[in-house]
Amino acid sequence: MKKSFALFASIILLSCQQEISPLPSFKSSAIKAIGISDSSILQGGSYTTPCNADIASTITGWNLVFSDEFAGTAVDQTKWKIWTGGAFNNELQYYQGANISISGGIMSIQAKAQKVRGVATPFTTSLKSFNYTSGRLESNILFSAAASSVTGATAAPKIRMAARIKLPAGYGMWPAFWSYGDPWPTEGEIDILEAKGQKPNTYYTNYFYGTQTNTNLVQNATSTMTSSSSLQTCYHIYEVIWEQSKLSFYLDGILVDTKSGGYVPNLFGKKEKVVLNLAVGGNFFQTLNTTKIVPGTLLVDWVRIYTAP
Repeated sequence: MKKSFALFASIILLSCQQEISPLPSFKSSAIKAIGISDSSILQGGSYTTPCNADIASTITGWNLVFSDEFAGTAVDQTKWKIWTGGAFNNELQYYQGANISISGGIMSIQAKAQKVRGVATPFTTSLKSFNYTSGRLESNILFSAAASSVTGATAAPKIRMAARIKLPAGYGMWPAFWSYGDPWPTEGEIDILEAKGQKPNTYYTNYFYGTQTNTNLVQNATSTMTSSSSLQTCYHIYEVIWEQSKLSFYLDGILVDTKSGGYVPNLFGKKEKVVLNLAVGGNFFQTLNTTKIVPGTLLVDWVRIYTAP
């Protein structure tokens, strides 16, 4: 999310007759529950993304260490820090708490065409004018996939980060569910989900790492997932399992991407916070006509973080 990058691999989700083994409990009788299937990696396979898939919060073999079901009426600031200010990547929005709301068990981040003046980033006093506002949340807790305890973080050999999300429509929208640590990218970054509002059937995964501040060493790590149906009309579950030798990315319980080798092992033992945000414009778009920007809303049903030995 912090740096621009070139798009790389492309994976296509097509229609199929594959059946997914359900979990024993359901959040809603109208929603199909699903489980992770490592045998169904989508490269060369086929799959129809289920509409409004959901899973139970209790998963065999995993320990739930952080969750927000957004059951209240305001952001739980014991769990989340609200980012206030501009950001990076030549993004066009000013992040503020007023664009984040919770109602009916759903957290909404709404991008707006709104002229404001504020700090260029939370790390400077320099002021800047913005034409858009939006929202960004970062977890107060740090997480680390590590062989042993890590000071200042919840650590385990496997970290599983999951969220149930409905992506926003709207030209120029850049929603993201990701994790990173400071100073970037020395603690790494894992992009579980990034998308473009004008591409409703597509999302991307990626990761970053470097040994020096603001210098990324990872190249050509982006993967592109393209669904046979829009990811903006229903909720879908986006996950990553972070462990020593690989990053495994799942969509609705199906393995869609695996990253290993390269600098992936360097992420092991690093400390990262979890982030949800909706950016407007920025380097993620190779070409962007700012006159066509249409603000949208990112909807999040829940966020859950698990550990496993």
